[in-house]
Amino acid sequence: MGKLNRKKNKYKEVRFKLSAKQMKSLKNYCRARKTTPIKLIKKSIRNYTDNFSEEVPRKYYATANQLDIFNESTGNKTLDMF
Repeated sequence: MGKLNRKKNKYKEVRFKLSAKQMKSLKNYCRARKTTPIKLIKKSIRNYTDNFSEEVPRKYYATANQLDIFNESTGNKTLDMF
């Protein structure tokens, strides 16, 4: 029997910066939960990385109405509460 040819996994690198306070909090949380920061981050984003690899369902797309609240050209509309 010869060696099996396995498909090599391709990985992409993602970088982001945390403040010193955020990093300290992350390390403290990981120490308390007996895990590593990488495992924690991967577990946190697993729902987004596993379920949408082929296509994103229509219900997750932002509609035009949702984006209107950020337009400054809507005039001087104010909300009066009292």
